[in-house]
Amino acid sequence: MPVEHLAASAAPEKIAEILARDGCCVVDRLVAPEVMDRLRGELAPHLESTRQGPDEFSGKHTRRTGGLIARSQTARELVEHPTVLGGVRELLRHARNFQLHLTQVIAIGPGETAQAIHRDQWAFDFFPFPKGYEVQCNTLWAMTDFSEQNGATRVIPGSHRYEDKLELHASDTEPAEMQAGSALFYTGSLYHGGGANRSDATRFGLNITYALAWLRQEENQYLSVPLETAKQLPESLLRLMGYARGAYALGYIDDLRDPIEAVRPELSTSGFGDLEHAQSQLRDQSR
Repeated sequence: MPVEHLAASAAPEKIAEILARDGCCVVDRLVAPEVMDRLRGELAPHLESTRQGPDEFSGKHTRRTGGLIARSQTARELVEHPTVLGGVRELLRHARNFQLHLTQVIAIGPGETAQAIHRDQWAFDFFPFPKGYEVQCNTLWAMTDFSEQNGATRVIPGSHRYEDKLELHASDTEPAEMQAGSALFYTGSLYHGGGANRSDATRFGLNITYALAWLRQEENQYLSVPLETAKQLPESLLRLMGYARGAYALGYIDDLRDPIEAVRPELSTSGFGDLEHAQSQLRDQSR
């Protein structure tokens, strides 16, 4: 089954519909290629200083550069891209809240081999989430064109419905080929893996992922972003980073204070959170 491509004007509801059906889709040219060039320019010193991976899974010819909220204004803007957040919100609407899970540039260099096929949600200690209950929504932005030759991410459309812990191979997959500025959306339950780079150029991708706010973040935003930097960020981004209650009565500070008070005291609200919403959620799940 090929990867479905949508126009940049696609509604969030349509993106979520395809994700529920296939587990993945590509939104073409969601931003101009020049935005990706600007991102590379802002991150250039960090990309150059990042070491290659220590093992086959992380990629011995691959560099993974994180901490992007602290390092790039363009990355901050892409984290809050309205089409992305709309699609994520629709897919994860069964939960009270979602949060930023990680930010990372994945630079697959020439000679890299194909990554083992896996599910990203295995990072949660291989917990057996109920089939169909999505806990994660991911984006991989093409900073350069993605082709089968240069290591386009390999996906298995429909595999979000497969049984867990299967051993699959690159021969089972399809390459998510796309132009720079496009974004691959995929669920945490989709089987996928980085492709082998048989070209003579590095493939750059921007991985920004989101997960239910009651789960542990893969990239610790509180430590990745210095406090002085966090104090300068807008409320919407801070709450997305995790300076918010993850659900009702989850994640407050000492005397029921809002987590955002740690960086922006003037934005704080007290209490456990939105009780009415929590009760409504419980009623919906009991039906």
